[in-house]
Amino acid sequence: MTTPTTRPPALDPAAQDLLFRQARTVDRFTDEPVSEETVRFVHELVRHGPTAFNQQPLRVLLLRSAASRKRLAPHLSRGNREKTLRAPLTALLAVDTRFHEKLPELFPAFPEAADLYAGNPALRERSALLNGALQAAYFLIGIRAAGLAAGPMSGFDDAGVNREFFPDGGLSALLVVNIGRAAGAPSRPRGPRLSYEEVCTTL
Repeated sequence: MTTPTTRPPALDPAAQDLLFRQARTVDRFTDEPVSEETVRFVHELVRHGPTAFNQQPLRVLLLRSAASRKRLAPHLSRGNREKTLRAPLTALLAVDTRFHEKLPELFPAFPEAADLYAGNPALRERSALLNGALQAAYFLIGIRAAGLAAGPMSGFDDAGVNREFFPDGGLSALLVVNIGRAAGAPSRPRGPRLSYEEVCTTL
């Protein structure tokens, strides 16, 4: 029997801290703007994350202007409104429910994958949500990798946001993320995390 070899992690401890251990959800930001170049860096980094059939259903609407965030605010839960209006940048993450139309281009090894979804709206919606959520997680990690902080929020009226920003029905809101540099220490201690034994089971 071969004994497993313990190898040091490929990611150095400082990077581990930046992406995970020291990173926190943020609701207070400085006034420093988030440049277009920074958002492009995040996209170029995280677009390589895997999705089923390489479908990449995530779409990102960047709300830079105060006017655009005022349009969003009425659809947010009360506790999320002021922090969003004050944030340097808000990203409205959505999924493209017509992602299958791009599959012949994005997955040329099996262009017929588009046919699996074309006539099955329920499967298409489920796959868009699952893979869009994966990409949203990559997006949050990319923001941290860029040296910024993220404040992801799911407390909003989906139908209201979709009517306001995606009225043609092709996109469906998934997550709201405020982005910028953190202002001050977190307002509360980090919540407890489940242990390895509570999460992992070996068969």
